[in-house]
Amino acid sequence: MKSIELPEELKPGLTGAAEIVVGTRDTAPHVGSGKIGVLATPIMVNLMEAAALQAVERLLPPGYQTVGTHLDVKHFAATPVGLRVRAEARLIKVNGRTLTFRIQATDEREPIGEGDHERLIINVERFDQRMQRKLSKA
Repeated sequence: MKSIELPEELKPGLTGAAEIVVGTRDTAPHVGSGKIGVLATPIMVNLMEAAALQAVERLLPPGYQTVGTHLDVKHFAATPVGLRVRAEARLIKVNGRTLTFRIQATDEREPIGEGDHERLIINVERFDQRMQRKLSKA
């Protein structure tokens, strides 16, 4: 893949955030990740990824996006339905097309999760072409 010219602003220190109020659709039983009616880990992870997207995607050149490639996350406190959860992401490293984030989530009472997340900058057109080739081999 040819290299892309990344904007100067795309550098460590960028931050993003995303929030939800936990509803029944966000609970472990609803998404199939458990039987207790609290915030599901996959929903927390989705919120963390959304925060990472919010930090950088506005800076990418036209025709480029990021895709998640690695997550290392701990979910260490439960959040009941009705509480607000906020995820924050801080870009800590840019290595070529790989972006590394430190991510965390808190509810209205306490920290609930943290970890690291990597996203890869991709050319959307090339990515779509690869997906079409993959489908045609089915």
